[in-house]
Amino acid sequence: MMQNELLSHYTSNLIEAGCDEAGRGCLAGPVFAAAVILPRDFSDDVLTDSKQLTEKQRNKLRLVIEARAVAWAVALVDANTIDEINILNASILAMHRAIQKLSQLPQLLLIDGNRFNTYPEIPHQCIVKGDEKYLSIAAASVLAKTYRDEYMLNIGLEFPMYNWKNNKGYPSKMHRQIIVEFGVTPYHRKTFRMVK
Repeated sequence: MMQNELLSHYTSNLIEAGCDEAGRGCLAGPVFAAAVILPRDFSDDVLTDSKQLTEKQRNKLRLVIEARAVAWAVALVDANTIDEINILNASILAMHRAIQKLSQLPQLLLIDGNRFNTYPEIPHQCIVKGDEKYLSIAAASVLAKTYRDEYMLNIGLEFPMYNWKNNKGYPSKMHRQIIVEFGVTPYHRKTFRMVK
């Protein structure tokens, strides 16, 4: 599916919120999630899965989404909670928190992926690779990713040796080597396999 072929909606008459997360595979930092309700006539030739966009494109799209969305919200779940309830449950909890913060209640949730815990009184539809298929999920992926990257830049100032400015907490070879040398920080997920 090409970028400009993303679908604007799943149903013909319901208020839909697209939901996605960022940071599931990281060794450090929270998992972020976003929920976005777009106008039915929303279109954008660039918007797609955030992983397929450059940082510059994502940051530009974030401003477009925030300006044009009917409603949007971003939420996080920290590393300690991820260790307590596991990353899948933490990702779902982050989505629930984002949905709860929306200024307008959606009638249907479009969830990126194949797993979700029902949100009270709102039906949902799980869509594998939904951020490559639906504009609202792609928009949520952009917000989750840009807000998480911004967060990692800020906490990276506390621990500059981990290079979170560049690796954003993901398990790069350098990040793993730094963990061997310096150990873990309070932002690291202790239940994750830090070094190979």
